[in-house]
Amino acid sequence: MAGGKLSARQKMINLMYLVFIAMIAMTMDKEVLSAFSSMDAKFESTNAFTARANDNLLKGLALKADEKPEFKLPAAKAQQIKAISDKFNAYIGGLKQDIIKGGNFELENGQLPAEKMDKGDYLDEQWFTGDRLTKAGQKVMETFEKYKADIKAVLGEDVTYEVALENFDKRFDFSKVKPEEGTSLEYLDYNFKGFPAIASYAKLTSIQNDVKTTEANLYNVFLGNSLEEAVTLKNYQAIVIPDKNAFFAGEKFKGKVVLGKYANVTPVKLNVNGNDVALSKEGAIDSLGNARLDFTTGNVGENEVKGTFTFMEKGEELEIEYSGNYVVVPKPNSATISADKMNVVYRGVINPMTISFAGIPDNKVVANAAGLNKLSNGKYEMRPQAGREVTINVTGTLDDGSKVSDRKTFRIKDLPKPLGSFNGQEGNAKLPRNNVEIGKLSADFGDDFDFKLPLDITSFTMKVPGKPSVNCTGNRLNAAAKSALRSARRGDLVQFINIKAKAQGSSIRIKTVTPVVIELAN
Repeated sequence: MAGGKLSARQKMINLMYLVFIAMIAMTMDKEVLSAFSSMDAKFESTNAFTARANDNLLKGLALKADEKPEFKLPAAKAQQIKAISDKFNAYIGGLKQDIIKGGNFELENGQLPAEKMDKGDYLDEQWFTGDRLTKAGQKVMETFEKYKADIKAVLGEDVTYEVALENFDKRFDFSKVKPEEGTSLEYLDYNFKGFPAIASYAKLTSIQNDVKTTEANLYNVFLGNSLEEAVTLKNYQAIVIPDKNAFFAGEKFKGKVVLGKYANVTPVKLNVNGNDVALSKEGAIDSLGNARLDFTTGNVGENEVKGTFTFMEKGEELEIEYSGNYVVVPKPNSATISADKMNVVYRGVINPMTISFAGIPDNKVVANAAGLNKLSNGKYEMRPQAGREVTINVTGTLDDGSKVSDRKTFRIKDLPKPLGSFNGQEGNAKLPRNNVEIGKLSADFGDDFDFKLPLDITSFTMKVPGKPSVNCTGNRLNAAAKSALRSARRGDLVQFINIKAKAQGSSIRIKTVTPVVIELAN
């Protein structure tokens, strides 16, 4: 149609074709706008019906709350849901009125002027500025999000409402939306920006419908099946709780079978491993309705206990199966004795030790040895005496009063030779003369020794090449040593030998400290 020179007739045909297309588009726009108006009317009608139904549900909850205590909390939650929903519903209604007033629309015989509401300029200007929301748009989203948060706060973490919460999240999903083409859009941008006013109005009415639907769903949850599941015994699990985790072979198993949630419900029958238990026996049922178990344990290893727990519900017997495991261990015949630091004990230091007997409480274990001191249950200190070995004897008392015993021998070792250092430099080092003159000797047992035993240098001998040896007291050079040092030349090796040390706060004999050799740097 655009190529070459057109005749007057062809130009007329082309013009008529364009007018025809425009007329079709206008007709379709009117039909779409009318469809939105019809959809809004249906939502309004449904909302009115649902509101009346919700009022009846609330009245039913209030009556049940008066009759049964277990409905008081759900009824209170329902009133909170109603207050939150009414407030949010009114807010949405205000937004709809803003569309009518902002667009200067007038109702026609009580109906929306759908064909005149073909522009969305008002909301576009009120809620959006470029790619961002205006303050008014931000307030809208904040109000939407607050409604969700308030509803969730009422329901809390109760698993009874888990499914209802999942549906609620899907119904009010305000997250970003990814169109088939283009980047993700914010909720308001995707659902309202650029739409005709009648479309936005209808969408707001649909949100009101979602609010009413949410109310109806939650009121039914408070009244119906979810609450029934929360109180029926069919949904409890019978659990075996032993008095202790493991038992000795032949020892009496003691424990109890309880429901997953403590309830003051007395069982009428109990079967354990195929045998019926006489519940009429004194002590067989405690004050909480828990049945006590008392039978001889099985072989060493893991064993199973199972049976049925029978209760009365709605005039009929309800059997609840249970099963559990317990472990039987052999009677102990050896103690566990370990040095916390290493496999030997050292003379002259405190050796922390842990002493226990498998299967026996620490308060029923007694340990004896020369130099052994008990600090608390299971914790001891060993201060080795003379000799090369020390034997620790351990006795444990079982629940039935019988005793078992064991013993273990540890080697006693003397403290290792301390390592000497000068100004923190061990063995051989290179230092300026002035640093040597004002420096000091020190000693420790090195990083490989796990005990902390501070040492003080008491005396040493300094040897300078070509000069007589000088004996010093303490850990620093005396006047004679400094004089000898000044005569030394650069590169000379100054030796610190025969280094003596003592342990702080102890009279234990310390071996001679390893020598230190310093090369003079100037």
